[in-house]
Amino acid sequence: MELDSILDFLDSKTILITGATGFLAKIFVEKILRVQPNVKKLYLLVRATDAKSALQRFNKEAVAKDLFNILKEKHGANLQSFLSEKVTPVAGDITYENLGVKEPSLIEEMWGNIDVVVNVAATTNFDERYDIALALNTFGAINVLNFASKCVQIKLLLHVSTAYVAGETPGLILETPYLLGKTLNDANGLDINTEKKIIEERLKELSYDKTSTDKSITLAMKDLGVERANKFGWPNTYVFTKALGEMILGHLKGDMPLVILRPTIITSTYKEPFPGWIEGIRTIDSLAVGYGKGQLSCFLGDPESVIDAIPADMVVNAMIATMVAHANQPSCEIIYHVGSSVSNPLKYKSIQQSGYKYFSKHPWINKEGKPVIVSEVKVLNSMASFQRYFSLRYLLPLQGLQVANLALCHAFNGTYTNLKRKTNFVLRMVELYKPYLFSKSFYDDMNTKKLCQLVKENEADMFYFDPKTIDWAVYFENTHLPGAVKYVFK
Repeated sequence: MELDSILDFLDSKTILITGATGFLAKIFVEKILRVQPNVKKLYLLVRATDAKSALQRFNKEAVAKDLFNILKEKHGANLQSFLSEKVTPVAGDITYENLGVKEPSLIEEMWGNIDVVVNVAATTNFDERYDIALALNTFGAINVLNFASKCVQIKLLLHVSTAYVAGETPGLILETPYLLGKTLNDANGLDINTEKKIIEERLKELSYDKTSTDKSITLAMKDLGVERANKFGWPNTYVFTKALGEMILGHLKGDMPLVILRPTIITSTYKEPFPGWIEGIRTIDSLAVGYGKGQLSCFLGDPESVIDAIPADMVVNAMIATMVAHANQPSCEIIYHVGSSVSNPLKYKSIQQSGYKYFSKHPWINKEGKPVIVSEVKVLNSMASFQRYFSLRYLLPLQGLQVANLALCHAFNGTYTNLKRKTNFVLRMVELYKPYLFSKSFYDDMNTKKLCQLVKENEADMFYFDPKTIDWAVYFENTHLPGAVKYVFK
């Protein structure tokens, strides 16, 4: 059995994409406009005050980027007329009913025409404020489902989640849904409405505290998120609220055909629209930036552990293929892991070796115009060894320098500030990524493999998402790291 033609499916379709100025959504939009110009309409939900601001934001944050260069070359002077026909940026916000769309006529138009809803809107910060994360990643998902349910021609809701909803669960993680209220540590009492009340009460307490500042309230809400996530077995606020979003969608979907797509760590484009496009500091690029700029001389992690990564264009191709595979299947709720840990494992030490090779050949030039000479990073394979090394190498000298700096009237201000910045950077990276640096999880991708095999032979080169085709060393040294330097390093 083959999939129906993907290009034929996209022809004359109307698709709503939330979070439309985000990294993944922009690649999705560009791909569809490039390969199927006969798509009927893409409604792009953008956080903005009105339609004009939404259009300006889309032009500035998407069309103006290199990502759209091939479309610019293809359409030339006619690009704007093509975009105005095919793309409607919509001012809105998934944290509100009807996605925050204010114009009644526009809402009716969308409900009458939309075939597929693609929910990519989320906050992906590991240490986001709990109120913001729950509103976007959990209650936002409910609002998207409610909106999709009112679309008379709806064929599918595609919800982009993350493979890390499994938390730190070791072993093979299956492509199965999470049931409402089920926790990772079997703790009782998980209920999203209770979580919402806890947030409201905490914010009320903080508002009564006359010593509270915006900064202290933000910190308190970040701490609350981690506390609640940990209580039920999740390592951080991001994956906890994404898991809650999945649960509630499965519970409330009714007859809505639902696909939940769980990518792992998303990296730069592998091939299209060109290799190496990336935006924003993504998970492993925090390490690349720190290492390339000489801010990391040691790091924590098991060199033999597998880091599950997947290029962004492969994720987008999988997203599009799932739409074709499951449109108009009323009882459908299917999960797809899009990653590499089972099909083509990438070891942590391979990333380190690629980083050393790349930055040795192409050193970063610092503000003083001097090349940053990198050395092989000392990898500490346990928290205990990291703490010993870090104390001796950095914390004790830093304390000594602080004393000397005070005694000598701040003569070492620059040195002290520089060293303090470096140590703070490392400690923050370790805290954020500790659960993943010793990961023992492997993400089963059987559904994704089957889907890949079903793509028509004459469309397989256009809609590729098989991670086995990636040579990781070649990709990191020739594609990902050059892309990160070009688009991420500042």
